[in-house]
Amino acid sequence: MTNKSLAAVRNEKGATTAEYAVCTGAGVGIAGVLFRLLTSDFGQQFLKGIWTGIKGLLPF
Repeated sequence: MTNKSLAAVRNEKGATTAEYAVCTGAGVGIAGVLFRLLTSDFGQQFLKGIWTGIKGLLPF
């Protein structure tokens, strides 16, 4: 490796860690929004409607 390419590798050393941190934060944020939505009255009615629809499709 030349000094120039070695310097480029050293400059991006923490980039992967930062990307993982951003993706983890985004995942936690989305999970929080989904949890809040599905535990609300609207979410409960939505899930109940889906479940009723699935039960209507079943032959038994």
